[in-house]
Amino acid sequence: MRIGELSRRTSASRRSLRYYEEQGLLIPKRLPNGYREYDEHSVTTVRRIQILLSAGLGTSAVAEILPCTVDDSVVLSGTCPELIDGLAKERRRIDTTIDDLIAARDILDSLVGRPLHAGAAPSR
Repeated sequence: MRIGELSRRTSASRRSLRYYEEQGLLIPKRLPNGYREYDEHSVTTVRRIQILLSAGLGTSAVAEILPCTVDDSVVLSGTCPELIDGLAKERRRIDTTIDDLIAARDILDSLVGRPLHAGAAPSR
């Protein structure tokens, strides 16, 4: 299939598909006329890439994870146990960021509708 069909079937833009190729995440066959040709497995690969990117992972992490997926899902196989620790670390980083954002929101909530004390300069 050509890039337009892969784009339609995965809802990934053509630009995204070319980017995935630049990053080594998607490897199409090149026809003599220079067109990209994708096989059926490319649909699954693109869906995996989209899921992993939506999880906040960068393309280098996605490149490490893709070979460790076992079926049409993004479940890791037992062949790459070294990735589990890195993914757990990434999850802890996300949890910390969420906690920091909740704390910031709580501070803003406490300020809403409450005027600053007269003459007090806002702290920085």
